[in-house]
Amino acid sequence: MNLNQVTTTVSNIEKSIEFYTILGLILIVKAPHYARFECPDGDATFSIHLGPLTNSNSTIIYFEVADVDKKISELECKGITILQFPQDQSWLWREAEIQDPDGHYIVIYKAGENRKNPPWRIS
Repeated sequence: MNLNQVTTTVSNIEKSIEFYTILGLILIVKAPHYARFECPDGDATFSIHLGPLTNSNSTIIYFEVADVDKKISELECKGITILQFPQDQSWLWREAEIQDPDGHYIVIYKAGENRKNPPWRIS
C-alpha cells in the first residue's frame, strides 16, 4: 500500500492555489472546484477542493524539506506568516509551523532517517 494523496477542503480555490504554489508544490490539475499538486520530491500528491469548512484545525499537514531554515526564510520573504520558527524537537525532527489561507496547520520539517526509523521504532 502507498499513500497517493491527501485532500483538504478550502474556501477559495484561487487563493489556496497561490499559497500552495508559493509553498513549492507543482500544480498539475485545475478545475473551478478542485486542484491537485505534485510534491517536488517523491511520489505523493496533495489536493484541495472547494467546500464548506468544518474544523480546519483538526488536521496537520506535514511537508518534509531538505533544509527547514532555508525554506522558512524563503516563505517569510514571500509574505507567508511563520507561526513557529524552526526548532529541534525531542522526537528528532526539526520543525516550523505555518497556516494556509483557511487556517490549516502546516508543519515544514526535516526528519531524514528518523521519519520512518526513529530509535524507538517497533521492530
